[in-house]
Amino acid sequence: QVQVVESGGGSAQAGGSLRLSCTVSGLTFSDYTLGWFRQAPGKEREGVACISPRGDDSYNADSVKGRFTVSRDNSKNTLYLQMNSLKPKDAGLYYCVTRRWSRTYAQNLRPGNYNFWGQGTQVNVSS
Repeated sequence: QVQVVESGGGSAQAGGSLRLSCTVSGLTFSDYTLGWFRQAPGKEREGVACISPRGDDSYNADSVKGRFTVSRDNSKNTLYLQMNSLKPKDAGLYYCVTRRWSRTYAQNLRPGNYNFWGQGTQVNVSS
């Protein structure tokens, strides 16, 4: 059974930083592209970033380029999202996700391409 567990959410002021973590169990972690999505109240779910199985390629949504960095440690089965220069519009529930197909990578953040989702971790940003 695949389990996806996010942590590290919390509150920050605009311009501040937070680091999210995600552990995944129940599959061969290093075989899968992983990603982050977020959803603010009343808004559609939005893809934030994804990273290739080996961590040698990544893709960020335009809304977070230059501010967020996705990384992974395959020895620890852990995915990270370093969020800097936070803005109030970055607030929302952040989800860690695994790509539907193993050993594949593409620079896209279509929700349908990701099949295992965590429960989410809340990020609040005050102005």
